[in-house]
Amino acid sequence: MSERCSRIAGFYRLSVADRRRVVAEFARVGGVELELEALAAPIEESLLDAFVENVIGGFTLPFGVAANFLIDGREMLVPMVVEESSVVAAASNMARLVRATGGFCTEVIEDTMIGQVQLHSVPDIDEAVQAVRDATPELISTSNDPDSTLVKIGGGCVGVELRTFPASETDGDGDVLVVHFLVDCRDAMGANIVNTICEKQAPRLEELTGGVVGLRILSNLADRRRVRATCRVRAKELAFDGRTGEDVIDGIVAAGRFATYDPYRAATHNKGIMNGVDSVVLATGNDWRAMEAGAHAYAARDGRYRSLSRWSKDPDSGDLLGSVELPVQVGIVGGVTKLHPVARFSIGLLDVQHASDLGRVLAAVGLAQNLGALRALSTEGINRGHLRLHRRNLEMASHQP
Repeated sequence: MSERCSRIAGFYRLSVADRRRVVAEFARVGGVELELEALAAPIEESLLDAFVENVIGGFTLPFGVAANFLIDGREMLVPMVVEESSVVAAASNMARLVRATGGFCTEVIEDTMIGQVQLHSVPDIDEAVQAVRDATPELISTSNDPDSTLVKIGGGCVGVELRTFPASETDGDGDVLVVHFLVDCRDAMGANIVNTICEKQAPRLEELTGGVVGLRILSNLADRRRVRATCRVRAKELAFDGRTGEDVIDGIVAAGRFATYDPYRAATHNKGIMNGVDSVVLATGNDWRAMEAGAHAYAARDGRYRSLSRWSKDPDSGDLLGSVELPVQVGIVGGVTKLHPVARFSIGLLDVQHASDLGRVLAAVGLAQNLGALRALSTEGINRGHLRLHRRNLEMASHQP
């Protein structure tokens, strides 16, 4: 491989060993040496025992690589851990189509986590709000230990927000004030950092408000840590199974529109997006439950559950335009991301320098996955391609004792 390129024709036809060699060479051209043995060697039981309680063994899921991705001008092979047939294939195929117009474009919209301190039974909610507002510079300053590594590298608490709930809404908690600490976690997911700040500031907030401290913990509705990905696909790239590209685009736009007004469709639509997102989150040792909770809560942020993506037709060119906006709460430092050898391998393959870079990848892969599902649904239906791959599992299962 003389030049770094993720467009690898026939990659799926190679043997497992040959795929590993291609991936290793791809990374090497990009200046990264991968520990290939991490993919084949079993994880030490002592390490597994340190991750969770009552360990009796490990559980292996397929580790695949999605090819063809071009994200913000970077050639990328994307690691995906998933048990569902067709997920890796769909992501790869859609990334191939998007390449023709320059690949996926992404942007980081905001990059702070939210920590919540709940204060219930507040005697005078207006006075409490004013007291916290007056004390905001103090709260930010005392949240940021100048000797902490996070503060030294430019992170830490960057703001405070307030939310109020009248007694009529709190089911017995009286008037409630919720204080949000906005924290720039840099390249960490940030749960421990945020929770530490919340617990540290709780006594001071009780003094300021006269309320009683309840919960002190981060929020997984990470709507202040968001990434957007967009793509453009030409009609000729989408022609499929006797259907014109224009017809396919119309079908995809209509399917996307369905997911904006029907929550039953939106749930399955967004699950398809998360098929791609979660696969990369798992591969990199991040918290897929947090990503799921945040994404679905964000989809219902206006009180009605809706699609996370948008699809339209460019009125001038006729191209298909897609976009997705996701809350992302992932890290590339600390915890399992550094301890688990396969997670280290995945982050090395992606060659991401910051947590926000990983967030960009997640949004692009989620959009690719969504495109693949909508193209199938609006043309041949989901079962034809999906069951072709799934049938292998059924055949193998029939031969099990």
